[in-house]
Amino acid sequence: MPLSDARIRKIEIREKAYMVRDDRGLYLEVQPNGAKYWRIRLWEKGKEIRKSLGVYPEVSLAQARKKRDVIRSKIASGEAPFEKPKTVPTLQEVATEWLDTKVLPIRVPRHSETIVSRLNRFVFPFLGDRPIDSIQPHALLEIIRRIEAGGIHETAHRVLQICGQIFRYGVATGQCPRDIAADLRGALIPVKKDHHSSITDPRGVGGLMRAIDDYRGSFIVRCAMQLSALTFTRPGEIRHAEWAEFNIGKAEWRISAEKMKMRRLHVIPLSRQAIAVIESLRPLTGRERYLFPSARSSARPISDATVVAALRRMGFGKDEMTHHGFRSMASTILNEKGWPPDAIERQLAHVEGNSVRAAYNYAEHLDMRREMMQWWADWLDGQRAGGKPFVHEC
Repeated sequence: MPLSDARIRKIEIREKAYMVRDDRGLYLEVQPNGAKYWRIRLWEKGKEIRKSLGVYPEVSLAQARKKRDVIRSKIASGEAPFEKPKTVPTLQEVATEWLDTKVLPIRVPRHSETIVSRLNRFVFPFLGDRPIDSIQPHALLEIIRRIEAGGIHETAHRVLQICGQIFRYGVATGQCPRDIAADLRGALIPVKKDHHSSITDPRGVGGLMRAIDDYRGSFIVRCAMQLSALTFTRPGEIRHAEWAEFNIGKAEWRISAEKMKMRRLHVIPLSRQAIAVIESLRPLTGRERYLFPSARSSARPISDATVVAALRRMGFGKDEMTHHGFRSMASTILNEKGWPPDAIERQLAHVEGNSVRAAYNYAEHLDMRREMMQWWADWLDGQRAGGKPFVHEC
């Protein structure tokens, strides 16, 4: 049955990519991250051909069908349908190709949408239709200065980084001679780095853990803070933790690739203390979807401000401790105590820049991480009790 916009909007997301056919060789390829690619499948001189026609909804159903009809018409008349003109591509054309190959299939939808939105708002209206090899550094700086004039300096830096990636992709694919964004380094207004405040002094950590145990607000929020300290996962991963993700028998919490920032399955070994926190929650929220449901609706998790508000009520200022600070706290101390950096980085779900190392499966350093996570929970107990020392023996 041919597609319609209403049907496309209802297409389900699956764990693996799959196709949804339209008509006359046109179909949508639906990726696990929700991206939908128009493809055409045809035969030319007995040879099967598959080509990309763009991304939905940037390329609408009507536009995709028009492209398909043009291609089929050329084949019928004996023309070469995919022969590219000998013209220099525009910045927008190269950017679209870069998005299709390097961003949309890999990044989580929220991140991809942010990149596309910034290009549509700040770059394409001014430089999008220019041949990419004709754009000079001063032209790019002009649009960056326009962003800075609006007071959004961090966004200006992000847009320049995105443009740099597009130009480098253009260089790699032979579509432009060099990355002009590199010429603008140092030309932007510096951005003051807002590091996530965290407590790393052992005595301060002990005080923090005791304050969490004594928290007289919501029991669910207290458990969220305890599990944040014990697992040092990202705040969003804690808030959206689901009961179905936990295997207490294996002492593991598995977060699917679709929910992770870098689209990679993440396994968190659970210490005895973490399991105790989880089991204390079971009678209260075990029948719900989320471990930490919102007080207003069990269908939603607690908000991103809930844990921060609890820390403030306990007297920890924003320059002292944040929800994200549990990650910095664990990373700093574990490194100081001599745990292998690779195990720490993998536990933090940081992906290696080296593509070969990044391709390791979810079990990377898992045995070492199990030992490390139990040591960490025991160390926290020691600080809570007043600083009982723990010795790390590798």
